[in-house]
Amino acid sequence: MDALQTAQLAGNAAATTAHEITILGLFWQADAVVKIVMMMLVVASIWCWAIIIEKLMRIRRLNAQADSFEEAFWSGGSLDALYDRIGQTPADPMAATFAAGMREWRHAADRGIGGTMKSSLQQRVERVMAVSIGREMARAERYMTFLASVGSTAPFIGLFGTVWGIMNSFTSIAGSGNTSLAVVAPGIAEALFATAMGLLAAIPAVLSYNKFSTDLGRYADRLDTFSGEFSAILSRHLEERGAA
Repeated sequence: MDALQTAQLAGNAAATTAHEITILGLFWQADAVVKIVMMMLVVASIWCWAIIIEKLMRIRRLNAQADSFEEAFWSGGSLDALYDRIGQTPADPMAATFAAGMREWRHAADRGIGGTMKSSLQQRVERVMAVSIGREMARAERYMTFLASVGSTAPFIGLFGTVWGIMNSFTSIAGSGNTSLAVVAPGIAEALFATAMGLLAAIPAVLSYNKFSTDLGRYADRLDTFSGEFSAILSRHLEERGAA
């Protein structure tokens, strides 16, 4: 009996040594399917962090550009001079919205704003600014769907790797007939590592998606507010021309 116990302890020690409980060790000793799952999650996590960094910088830049443009817009200078200075296709979304409205206004002014055109001009200006806002927000929200997809699916992808790894681990245990913890633990650890990687990819994706959705929603409201204010200014100009 003592000899049998000694041999079993030696076998458990050898099994524990063979399975290195480190991050790289868990990856290299995992099943091929679990390895594929882990690599998918690593790639998704890296891509998510690239999107997160890009979105942080972009939203900060958009707000800074909006602050600069609003300062120039409300400075009391000529709107025509401002339009000539920023050009017809500025990179700033708020300036692009302004340029779209001014372009439609100038096009109507060049043809002459008659009585029948005044009623439709206001609607056309508002429509082109709404289209410009939609186009600019679509660019700003690029890759947001990927963050949402990773946040919702990564835990389940990791769970699939865990279930697959545990199934293989139990199959190996049944084949060897050894149920000691030293033999069972490495295989279970490899399987659970896939779930940990899934959560590691999903948690930043979910948190960043919620933050960016809020920030972009506020920025869209800011563009809508500016569009309404600019439309009111143009409407006042129309009334002044009508009175003249």
